[in-house]
Amino acid sequence: MLTFNRNYFSLAILIFITEVLIALFARDRFIRPYLGDVLVVILMYCSIRSFLRSPIIPLAAAVLIFSFIIEFLQYMNLVERLGLGESKIARTIIGSSFSWFDILSYIAGIAITLAVEKYGFKKSLTYVIAETRD
Repeated sequence: MLTFNRNYFSLAILIFITEVLIALFARDRFIRPYLGDVLVVILMYCSIRSFLRSPIIPLAAAVLIFSFIIEFLQYMNLVERLGLGESKIARTIIGSSFSWFDILSYIAGIAITLAVEKYGFKKSLTYVIAETRD
């Protein structure tokens, strides 16, 4: 069902800005390759939840499968096959190299998402409701 969720939208914007900053300024061997991949699945999940009321597990699974497909397309050298090998934007968005560590990063991102959905929002929501009753 279509909806607008300000909390997920705000989180998606915040993560998107973080991803842009990582892409522009991080030149290390951890933040850009691994943390960026962890955050990208959380970004996709939050972006979709911003506009679509969907059950948590199926949406998380769909985001994870989509991420696996993109990684498989990197394995198949999609950017080169499309003739976009010289495009820095295409190489950044689609990616250009397959890595099992990317798969693990996507799994970690979805695990974090599921943990926050199960424990994070419910605890804070319970706290807010309890505070308003007092």
